[in-house]
Amino acid sequence: MRIKNIIIITLIIGILLLVKYFFFPSMSSQQEAKPGKPGAGMSPSNVTAYILKVEKLSNEVYASGTIIANEEVQLQSELSGKILQINFQEGSKVTKGQLLVKINDADLQANYKKLQLQYSLADQKLQREKQLLAINGISQEEFDVIQNQYNVIKADIDFASAQIAKTEIKAPFDGIVGLKNVSEGAYVTPSIIIASIQQINPVKIDFSVSERYSSVVRKGDRLSFTVEGNDQKLTGQVFAIEPKIDMATRTLQVRAICPNAKGDIYPGSFARVQLALNDIDSAMMVPTETIIPDLKGKKVFRIKNGKAESVKVLTGLRTDEKIQITDGLSIGDTIIVNGIMSLKPGAALKVTEIK
Repeated sequence: MRIKNIIIITLIIGILLLVKYFFFPSMSSQQEAKPGKPGAGMSPSNVTAYILKVEKLSNEVYASGTIIANEEVQLQSELSGKILQINFQEGSKVTKGQLLVKINDADLQANYKKLQLQYSLADQKLQREKQLLAINGISQEEFDVIQNQYNVIKADIDFASAQIAKTEIKAPFDGIVGLKNVSEGAYVTPSIIIASIQQINPVKIDFSVSERYSSVVRKGDRLSFTVEGNDQKLTGQVFAIEPKIDMATRTLQVRAICPNAKGDIYPGSFARVQLALNDIDSAMMVPTETIIPDLKGKKVFRIKNGKAESVKVLTGLRTDEKIQITDGLSIGDTIIVNGIMSLKPGAALKVTEIK
């Protein structure tokens, strides 16, 4: 019985040793398997580097714009009535002050003639009352009543003249009249647009630039632009800038002007604008692929002592291939260009190429 117990105990001990061996390795073996430092035993990452240096930056801004007329107005009657005359040809040139549309004013003319007769009678009566007042034939109060009646009729005549003037629609400036929407004999109201007049020599170009350029865009800056259907590169000049930043888009509204003697630049056209600003002689430029977007801004990887270092940067202007660094780096820094997505700060590096 005692021997049997010894055998059972021995088997149990043996099973426990096997369990420990397979499922609970010794601490010494774990320590041997565990690396002493992060990255120990790993081969350096192959990267392409770029040495930061000073470059001359052509400060140009590209924007989308819209061509608008120098002056534009819609012809609308101030009074309701029937059109008696339309004195223009669609698409023709008109001059300032030219009578374009005449509205029926027969009732207004009749009222004006009646007021003229009343005015003439009131004027004669006023002159007689002045003579009577001079010899104390009437009181001052009676004279004041007559003079007030005279002034009321005179004011009514001025009002009637103003109403008659509203029946004549004249060109407010030199320009080109567009397509008419009504014909002679039509009854129009102030809400009906008869036609439009546009002055298209010169034309204006409206476009927006980012608020970062608000301190460098100036009145008088030259620009070039192109429009659809015209292969020629056109030039203009900034002549007005909105004095505030649009809070919704964070852009600055700019307006330029361009001669259009041939009349081949049409308002409403889409314009591709290239605005030339002052060049920057000492700009720090890096390839665009070096910039990594971050939750807190932007960063790059810099090589320091053979290892990767993450550096936060501020950027400025950009070209097709490079972007300006305004803060965070210094001239002579070596920046990693390729192989940055898998890098971590402190990783060992091997530079295979320097651009």
